[in-house]
Amino acid sequence: MGNNMEPKEWRLTALTDIWTGDAQGKPGRLIPTGLRGSIRWWFEVLVRGLGGKVCDPTVDGVRCPDKNVKNPYDPGHHCVVCELFGCTGWARKFRLMVLDQEGPVIQKQIKAGRTFTLHFIPLRSISDEEWCLLDATLRLIANYGALGGRTVFKPTDELNRQGEDYHRDFGLIRIKPVISGVRAYTGDELSRYVDYSHWRRVDHDDFAWASLDNFWCVKGRYLARQDPDNSTFNQIIGREQAKGRSQRLAQETPVNRWLAGRQQESKKVFSFKHPEEGRRTFGFVKPGLVEFDEMKRRLGQVWSPFNPDAEFITKDQILSELFSQGGNV
Repeated sequence: MGNNMEPKEWRLTALTDIWTGDAQGKPGRLIPTGLRGSIRWWFEVLVRGLGGKVCDPTVDGVRCPDKNVKNPYDPGHHCVVCELFGCTGWARKFRLMVLDQEGPVIQKQIKAGRTFTLHFIPLRSISDEEWCLLDATLRLIANYGALGGRTVFKPTDELNRQGEDYHRDFGLIRIKPVISGVRAYTGDELSRYVDYSHWRRVDHDDFAWASLDNFWCVKGRYLARQDPDNSTFNQIIGREQAKGRSQRLAQETPVNRWLAGRQQESKKVFSFKHPEEGRRTFGFVKPGLVEFDEMKRRLGQVWSPFNPDAEFITKDQILSELFSQGGNV
């Protein structure tokens, strides 16, 4: 494994406002830890998709470190994601600064149209593989996902309601295609890295769905509420479409319950309408419960014409793109 103590930067442009919310839930200030948490979540998705075992830092008993391994340098103390992002007894390897394109640290919420820089300062040695995974994660977010909070809001086609907070799009970004200084690896090489026997192997059955293996994305399409009685978004996740009843499931099935989520449990479908450049719908499946074919069937009911063979993007196509556009040494 190579090492690198040089800071690295990624230049991004916000296509929508980015939500990081303070302790009072107000959006006025930029909270870097909110961005870091979002980046970590997508890093976990990518690592699981490459075959790595990853803890869930929000779940007691699952989060790293392994209580039976006291020395943080011993095998099995922490997972491959905690190696970079840290856990109790093992400090995070980097400091993240969010800079304006002119250089000063950004203090206020990042608004649509603003160009900014994610400046990663190594606090300890960061391997070439970790830099490559971080680069791929940021491009995964920019090209297929969303950054920060409030990404579960759903768009509307109702003209008099598009400005309401819960119908707004947040978290879409554009990224400079390639940065220098990040060594390129193939997906197979990174799979071997994340499967390295040194990392803690976590039983992540309950959250294994949050993996690139189960991720899908359709670009240029969105799901929304059309009027008080019709919502393509609710139709896809299995909720009743009429306002006033939209918290109820159309049919009480395990698939609908999982896709629609509930209190303290996210929906598994996310959709963004504005701007057209970033328009997309993405989500996850849970093998054994709901498969890709079921999502294609549901999407085909609301988008016509819809060609899933050409439009429904999954892991292989995404990895091919991510690791064919890697950074250069």
